[in-house]
Amino acid sequence: MRTVPHYISGKTVEGQSGRFGDIYNPSTGEVQAQVQLATQDELSEAVAVAVAAQQGWSATNPQRRARVMFKFKELLEANMDELAAILSSEHGKVIADSKGDIQRGLEVIEFACGIPHLLKGEYTEGAGPGIDVFSVRQPLGVVAGITPFNFPAMIPMWMFGVAIACGNAFILKPSEKDPTVPLRLAELMTEAGLPNGVLNVVHGDKTAVDAILTHPDIKAVSFVGSSDIAHYVYSNGTANGKRVQAMGGAKNHGIIMPDADMDQVIADFSGAAYGSAGERCMALPVAVPVGKDTADEFVSRMKEEVGKLKIGISTDAEAHYGPVVSSAHREKIENYIKMGVDEGADLVVDGRGHSLQGHENGFFIGPTLFDNVTPDMQSYQEEIFGPVLQVVRAENLEEAASLPSRHQYGNGVAIFTRNGLAAREFASKVNVGMVGINVPIPVPVAYHTFGGWKRSAFGDVNQHGPEGVRFYTKVKTMTQRWPSGDVDDQSFIIPTMQ
Repeated sequence: MRTVPHYISGKTVEGQSGRFGDIYNPSTGEVQAQVQLATQDELSEAVAVAVAAQQGWSATNPQRRARVMFKFKELLEANMDELAAILSSEHGKVIADSKGDIQRGLEVIEFACGIPHLLKGEYTEGAGPGIDVFSVRQPLGVVAGITPFNFPAMIPMWMFGVAIACGNAFILKPSEKDPTVPLRLAELMTEAGLPNGVLNVVHGDKTAVDAILTHPDIKAVSFVGSSDIAHYVYSNGTANGKRVQAMGGAKNHGIIMPDADMDQVIADFSGAAYGSAGERCMALPVAVPVGKDTADEFVSRMKEEVGKLKIGISTDAEAHYGPVVSSAHREKIENYIKMGVDEGADLVVDGRGHSLQGHENGFFIGPTLFDNVTPDMQSYQEEIFGPVLQVVRAENLEEAASLPSRHQYGNGVAIFTRNGLAAREFASKVNVGMVGINVPIPVPVAYHTFGGWKRSAFGDVNQHGPEGVRFYTKVKTMTQRWPSGDVDDQSFIIPTMQ
């Protein structure tokens, strides 16, 4: 059986732990490969390699670092079909969605190609008599990323693209559920001209995560995953003196005003709630129609739309979405559906027990639609992370806006309306980190920044964009004077700019 090795110092390295994790094909339910799980010592070996490589890489001028990113971008485009096929085979998402996964990561690489401009510091001439002050941004050293299963291409590139362009070396610990694409990304970075040891991929489970959080030579950690683990990573990483950004779960709401374009709303919710089988932290799993007429129309039309969705294997070009990543995750989603029923919500469409002819062992689950969900229900309060759309009815905009503002998660929210004033007021006041106005999945473009609020994010600095550059660098400020003539006899007085 195929095994997925580590990638250290520009080459694949066989693991020594003797421990492996199964990699499934979600469309068939079969184990297709195994991934090697690292020990703490193996992680330390990768860090030592990164420490040695980072010194030369940080001394490489930003323009030359940018050229590596340009070449990597070209290689991503040339290998798009191969990468998407691998990604779909291990994750389960359909090919078109896998290409979108890669493309959104590629766009951050495009942003990183501008690193010579992004790293420019500040300069003040004549801040005092003969005194100039200037600042520069310098890399942190060795940094690490711990990435989830749902975007095995995009999120690693969100992290290592900016970090490496800034002059850091990077340790990537991808999800053990779909680790082959991250490995291929590292190989393509080497092919693009990245020096050996600057990007290393170490596979593992909690043992590897804890080794990253405690290793003294790792200066910063970026994480994306569930909120409980995000809090664990943040707490332990910062306790060990690291800079940490830890992105957690979500429960994104879509507010539907009575004046919204309902045709567009239905199309948007169909893709945003059920695309990629709902396994997105920026999915739209909660609809909040305002007013009874709006709610009745939305539920009726959404029920009809759900009936048109096709679930298929990941290579089915006509499928709207494929299987979920594992049988355990399918069971978790189905338990949430049962919970919703037990709590008294109206189950309009039940996706449990979905079976695909010829692929009966695949991890499929049909689209599910709930109506009359209330905020006190546990199934509403928690992240389901599956193809389940819950409708929470509201009488007015104030009540609708209070739902995402009060929720424990604050990743994304959307409002659908033709009223510009209502949209502006909503966007200004809602207690959520990313807002869409007639945009169902408001993931910012690469040259802005991504990050939620409340239990959706731990740490003060967001991902990619200018915030990413700030996260992976530290500022050094110099104050200089080149005196002439007699020495100042007031050198014991604290310097001022009077």
